[in-house]
Amino acid sequence: MPSPFARRSPVSPSLPRGDVLGSYETYLEAQAVVDHLAKAEFPVKQVSIVGSGLKSVERVTGKLTWAKAAGAGALSGAWIGLFFGLVLFLFSTEPASFVFVGAAVLIGAGFGMAFAIVSYALNRRRRDFTSVNQVMASAYEVIVDPNLTVRAQELMDRPLPKG
Repeated sequence: MPSPFARRSPVSPSLPRGDVLGSYETYLEAQAVVDHLAKAEFPVKQVSIVGSGLKSVERVTGKLTWAKAAGAGALSGAWIGLFFGLVLFLFSTEPASFVFVGAAVLIGAGFGMAFAIVSYALNRRRRDFTSVNQVMASAYEVIVDPNLTVRAQELMDRPLPKG
């Protein structure tokens, strides 16, 4: 059931059909084509970018140490503490309730650090590095509604007016 606050109509879970306007090695190249069409007043609701040859890429960002684990845990816990501290502050009638915010940040940072250190101790020899995961495509195709293919090709052949 769609959200009553959604501004868009739900998209059906099917691959877009149409003509291939072009194939590109990077998403930025495909995005630039759609941007060019949009600036030329083309109905871009009839355009899709389809990535193919999906690969999962894990980029190692560094070695995980006790200090990094503790610091990340403290920072994460501090954010949660800040949230709860602000909630207490907003609903408190005490004049000195702003102290709750600072105390909640410190308590959150302490608990976050403790949980991160315990987690690192349990997983230490299995994963001693930090990383970022991405899903990437090896190629991107710009797909256009068949009724608009000729117009899209014409717009791609001429440069945009300056200004």
